[in-house]
Amino acid sequence: MIEHLWLTPTSIVAQAAAAPSSGFGGYPLILDLVLIGFAFYFLLYRPQQKQRRQQEEMLRAVKKGDEVVTSGGIVGEVIYIKQTVKDGASAPSMDDRITIKSAESRLVVERGRIARVSSKTPDTESTAS
Repeated sequence: MIEHLWLTPTSIVAQAAAAPSSGFGGYPLILDLVLIGFAFYFLLYRPQQKQRRQQEEMLRAVKKGDEVVTSGGIVGEVIYIKQTVKDGASAPSMDDRITIKSAESRLVVERGRIARVSSKTPDTESTAS
């Protein structure tokens, strides 16, 4: 109890009287947190969401003959797409099996594991020969 002698009722009152008071109370802190939340949303979350949506659209548009690069770095040409059937209709999903030809090998990969797609055009095939 002796070590707390410096904390007397008069010192508590003096500290309370000397504390700066603001008219807003806790509002500036809440306002700062809200502004930081908006910044995170518009600078981080929203662009990532847009990029993810574009990636999914690109993967759903993969067709036979496209050149793809898997997330593991394998480059190949799409030769067959086995779409999953849901409720009697086939719809492209990220679980579809895609067969690609890379050199003399054929590989089966999931649609969701493709990192990049580039469509082959007749101009690029004629210049490659």
